[in-house]
Amino acid sequence: MYSIRVIRPNDNVFIEKIIKGALEEHNAALPGTAYFDKQLGELSKVYAENGIEYFILEENNKVIGGAGIGKLIGADNSVCELQKIYLSREGRGKGYGQKLLNYCLTFAKDNGYTSCYLETMPELVKGVALYKRLGFKNLEAPLGNTSHHGCNIWMIKEL
Repeated sequence: MYSIRVIRPNDNVFIEKIIKGALEEHNAALPGTAYFDKQLGELSKVYAENGIEYFILEENNKVIGGAGIGKLIGADNSVCELQKIYLSREGRGKGYGQKLLNYCLTFAKDNGYTSCYLETMPELVKGVALYKRLGFKNLEAPLGNTSHHGCNIWMIKEL
């Protein structure tokens, strides 16, 4: 049994470990990726602002993943960014990525965003396939200023 809820301060350590572990596992723990984000250990504070949120996915009361909707710095307010969507190894292959992504997109639409942007990399092949399956389209260049220069796949979806 799974549930999706808003991040709490005691989730920070668990989701940081999941994000770093997933990037290490896919040989993607590179400069310019979420791996080196200074605020990675305090996501509950980062997402405390109105109009943005980080969600935790639990299975049997254990944190196994998360994803966030944030403002895209340097873009207009109608565009949000899908941020830090990661699942632990035991959370993969169960459809949770799609459930988490759809939850985030519903939140984004409900909060007035008209499109959702994301950045990723080829190493995260299953994520890229999921984004395409859910209607994200490739862009030729990045939007905004995310500081994730290690990501070279840019996608957007109209909400």
